[in-house]
Amino acid sequence: MKTDLNRRDILRNAAMLAAASTAVIAPGSWLVLPASAAKTDEKEPEVTATEDLMREHGVIRRALLVYFETVPRLRQNPAGVDPVALRQTAQLFRTFGEDYHEKMLEEQHIFPLVRKQGAELERYANILTAQHNRGREVTDYVLAVTNGSKISAAHAEPLAKVLETFVLMYENHAAREDTIIFPAWKKNFSNKQLDEISDQFEDIEHKMFGKDGFEDAEKKISNIEGVLGLADLAQFTPPPPPKV
Repeated sequence: MKTDLNRRDILRNAAMLAAASTAVIAPGSWLVLPASAAKTDEKEPEVTATEDLMREHGVIRRALLVYFETVPRLRQNPAGVDPVALRQTAQLFRTFGEDYHEKMLEEQHIFPLVRKQGAELERYANILTAQHNRGREVTDYVLAVTNGSKISAAHAEPLAKVLETFVLMYENHAAREDTIIFPAWKKNFSNKQLDEISDQFEDIEHKMFGKDGFEDAEKKISNIEGVLGLADLAQFTPPPPPKV
């Protein structure tokens, strides 16, 4: 078991701070009681393997939303689309989504076991793998057409169509993994085994990124959202529906 401080160790061994500054005096007594005394033995839950997989999907989905928001901009004013931000999104999708999450975790650890659980799950795993491969072709294309100071008018509609179809594919892809594949994989292990697998996954993450890959990826997608004016979540709240 690792002894270095990392994300999971901090969560697992989080110290409970005594709330001396908020201490209260019991009525009729000089005894000082910390206001949080009843909570001093509580611990933060650790991040499980399936939680890790699903929150990594959160970063990937935010990259997909950048692609989704880019589609109408490409069709309305391709010269106004920031190629640097779009390229950074594709680079993040490549390193964090494809090279790490897909290749190192799903294809090496998740899918092989799921394939052994019946014909239907084997079919799902095969389709998901084929979609990973198609996604890598899409990322190659996005990186190629954003390697300049602006996106040419000739590339605008083809790129919009590629992003549009890719987002639809991957939203379906990730939803099936979250609701079918990951639960099927998880049921093969005890809680202790899942805890050990979580440590293995984190070791892979550290070897690839040299630090906390999730935290770094989340910061990168947040910065991209800021550049493109997508950071304010409130802007995506729809107006109220028509009254019937």
